[in-house]
Amino acid sequence: MEPPSSDCRGAEAVLNLQPSSSIPITYHPLFGPHNDLILLELDEKLLPDILHQRVTVRGQPDEDAVICTESKTYAIKSVGTSNSVFLIPPSCQFNSFEEPKCFNENYHDRQSAASVLKIAPGTMELVEIAPRLDKLRLLLSENPYKTEEDTEMEELGGMERENVGLYRWEDLIEKIQASNEELRNALEALSAVEIDGYWRIVDERYMDTMLRILLHNAVLNDWSFASLNQDEVVNVLVSDGFPRKLANHCLHAFGSKVDKGVGTSNTWKLDERKVCVHFAIEILRDGKRKMESFMEEWMRKSPEGMQASFDMLEGEVLTEKIGIETWIRAFRVSSLPGNPAERFSILFKERPKWELKDLQPFIRDLNVPGLSAEGLLLKYTRRLQPTMDTEPVFSSR
Repeated sequence: MEPPSSDCRGAEAVLNLQPSSSIPITYHPLFGPHNDLILLELDEKLLPDILHQRVTVRGQPDEDAVICTESKTYAIKSVGTSNSVFLIPPSCQFNSFEEPKCFNENYHDRQSAASVLKIAPGTMELVEIAPRLDKLRLLLSENPYKTEEDTEMEELGGMERENVGLYRWEDLIEKIQASNEELRNALEALSAVEIDGYWRIVDERYMDTMLRILLHNAVLNDWSFASLNQDEVVNVLVSDGFPRKLANHCLHAFGSKVDKGVGTSNTWKLDERKVCVHFAIEILRDGKRKMESFMEEWMRKSPEGMQASFDMLEGEVLTEKIGIETWIRAFRVSSLPGNPAERFSILFKERPKWELKDLQPFIRDLNVPGLSAEGLLLKYTRRLQPTMDTEPVFSSR
């Protein structure tokens, strides 16, 4: 078939081809393996982000690289092909090169031939994955904010201090394989706070002290837990020696803003579940307890006006029968790895068999793009159900 009439020798010659047409190809003067060039096949929805340079490649030298948009993370997969894939540069790049050598020596209309720079053995493709956030918890746990830092900050004043184990936003986006949006959400889930430019988690005992003082002052000043004035609460905590940044963080960690409908709300409501779970975990910090004594102490320590309920502890504790006694201990889903294989491995080390109602709280947060909750169970567990009348039990696959 006759090739189309064209004065292009580059990629334009191929882009202008009509269906069922053909065109001869030539060797580009710089033809070679060019291992530094990799072809990337994209879904159309990702094309604008790539063309407008709204993506970043993230990963350390010992990690498989990922590509991140503003809101999602993609693994880079190599895909082989049995067909020849030609890389043809734009014609504007030929100006300073010698004339390409045609594969077909009998063809003389070189102006309409496409010049091949590289023959690729395959392409790369992007597959959406869950962000790899387990490292974030480890990094922030290296140097949590503790009570003694309040004193150190006062003593140092404007002097520099050691910042070992501290990470700024730019450090985190370099080390964590997650999009900016996913990273921000993860920091919020970890109740992290930016202090002097560094993202920190706050020591639990420090948070416990702040919360107790807040609750004590709420009783003294007859404040409603459902309608706390931010300025009043923060000023009271600051007067007790807490930095203003941490005082505001206490409200963020244990409460939520009340929508007043007009402008920016300055009113907060304490979250009953967060507050009660905090005291439950404090009780269990030293190890497991008998259920009866735990419940008695938990009810006693929970703030008056808040109703502690065992349902609040879903995904926070495990119970077990030892003889006739039921024991309870802390086992928090927030401390489990985000990788599904690692998560299920830990769960089945804790218990070789799980009923679905007990298992769900510890896997509900797992998000694997393209895999439903049922698919997750099918992939990582073995379902046992002797009869239709019995509840299914899940064991390690």
